Amino acid sequence: MRTPKLSRILATLAAVTLTALGAVAVNPAPASAAVRNVCYNTSQAGPFASYAVQAASIWNNRTNNINMAQCGSNLMIYYTYGGGSYAQRTSLGNGRVVIDYYQAQQYSPLRIMTHEIGHILGLPDNYNGNCAILMSGGSAGTSCTNPYPSTTEAARVDSLFGFAARSATPAQVFSGSWPAATVVGAGR
Repeated sequence: MRTPKLSRILATLAAVTLTALGAVAVNPAPASAAVRNVCYNTSQAGPFASYAVQAASIWNNRTNNINMAQCGSNLMIYYTYGGGSYAQRTSLGNGRVVIDYYQAQQYSPLRIMTHEIGHILGLPDNYNGNCAILMSGGSAGTSCTNPYPSTTEAARVDSLFGFAARSATPAQVFSGSWPAATVVGAGR
């Protein structure tokens, strides 16, 4: 087992234990640690809660410097009916993700969730239409279901969450990653 994976497991256990004891773990990793917890909350995610858990697992398995766990509210997950999916990052690893129910019926909900969490983890959009690039969002088309960040994208997240670069990303709202949902029967 690689050391970062063991650190991630220990960090998760510590965060879950603190939560069980009633304490809130907000980035409990010390400044010198390589792994930083990103505590997310799916209480408002409705039908997308399981996708958030899957997306967190994908990011945990693809990166070494973050540990995403349901241990607090650094990252809140919501859903809406219309208006588009988006992420609002308040600082690196903190903010909210909103998933549009109608969009998730056209595009892969897991890809949307993993993409939007990517913004919270510091990644910008990359509208190049390449399905292998997670941050290409909806530009890859409705047939693209790839929820995995590329090696380059994962390495960038690791770099951003590395010891020296933790405050390098400003607050930002990311919207428009996914084309507007079409309404069946519209214009008829």
